[in-house]
Parts: sequence; C-alpha cells; structure tokens
Amino acid sequence: MKIVSLHKNYSKLIAKAEKGDRRAQHDLFELFAPKMLSICRQYVKNTEQAEDVMITGFTKVFKYLHTYKSEGSFEGWIRRIMVNESISQLRKDKKLGFADETEIENSMDHVAYIETALEVAEIQAMIDTLPDGYKTVFVLYAVEGYKHSEIAELLGISESTSKSQLFKARKMLQSKVEHNTISYGTH
Repeated sequence: MKIVSLHKNYSKLIAKAEKGDRRAQHDLFELFAPKMLSICRQYVKNTEQAEDVMITGFTKVFKYLHTYKSEGSFEGWIRRIMVNESISQLRKDKKLGFADETEIENSMDHVAYIETALEVAEIQAMIDTLPDGYKTVFVLYAVEGYKHSEIAELLGISESTSKSQLFKARKMLQSKVEHNTISYGTH
C-alpha cells in the first residue's frame, strides 16, 4: 500500500534527520514546508512574518526530533509545533488580547451559514481582518479542531472566553460574508 511505504520513507528520513543528516532535514522541510507555511499564515497576517515563524518552527522540529515517538502522525506533530510557534509570536508581538466574558449567547450554536462563491484568498483576507484574539481562537477551533478546553489551556484563558471569542469571530465573519455576497450580487 502506498501510504505504508510513505510512512516508512518518513521513518527513514526522520531517523536520518535526527542524526543531523542535512539532506534528510532538507527533504523533510521540502515535504512539509508548504502546508506548515499555510498553517502559520492562518495565525500571522504578514506572509513574511509567517515564513519567519515557520523557519523558527522547523528549527524546533529538528532540535526536538528525538522526542517524536512515532506514535502519531508526524505531520500532526510538526503542525502542533507550528501552531505553538505562531501563538508564541503573537504573544511576543503582544497581539493576543482577550476580553473575559462569562456569558455567551445561546445563538452561537445557531450561526447561519451562507453559500457563497468566495475564493480561499478572499476568505483568508476576511479572517485576517479579525482582531488577533478572535482570529486565533477561530483558527484553533474551526480549522485545527481544538476543543474550547484545549484552547483555554493553550492560550491561558477561560473556556467561556474561548467560546465568546469564537462567537464574536463567527458573527464578524458572517457579517463580512453577507456584505461580500451582497456586493457580488449572489445573495
């Protein structure tokens, strides 16, 4: 099966890269860099800064490669490093700010979704306009699949703050999508 052989190739590459083999490290970087840049870009608005975050993330990948235990997806392991590095950069830039809110509107579970013909770049541009706190929670929850308890722990906020940030992000995005849809006349 092709997937198994790919996994074996990763295992060989990982083993070589762990021993400091520059070619193996380069090959792993080439395999995963495009997807990891995309992940960093979801958190960091500026593409050049996202590239810097990704490079720093890969430096950590190779530094801590010996800690990868082959018990899960290697890509998932790298992804977690990139997410953490992106959040660290936002903290360093003091762009993560959260308003602590204890009550969440029940309508959060009933957010209306609008069918549109938006391009990925347009959607990313809309997400980029969100305040960094909203954006970070939205991406962690909606894109990465984290639970509110995990987001709260990762960001050092309460679960209710995570839920509130997500609700507000969705509301802002819904408004932007509706406006964009109306502008294009597809509503």
